[in-house]
Amino acid sequence: MKTSIINARIRPELKTDVEAILGQLGITTTQAITMFFEQVKINRGIPFELKIPNDETIKAMNDARNNRDMEVTSIEELKIDLSR
Repeated sequence: MKTSIINARIRPELKTDVEAILGQLGITTTQAITMFFEQVKINRGIPFELKIPNDETIKAMNDARNNRDMEVTSIEELKIDLSR
């Protein structure tokens, strides 16, 4: 069977972390990429949901990145916040 070569630039720490996980699963990086490509083909698109975040999510992500509005005074308060 003929094969093609794919070159991709990935952060070294991401590659290391992912290869460790794949190793635990008993598959190679090549096998994982092939499975991803097969799923793209079957689904005729990315095999997981991609969304553009809404304004509230964007604000929360920016706040988290900048360590703003991250104060929780109790577990009870956190539970209430998470249930909203």
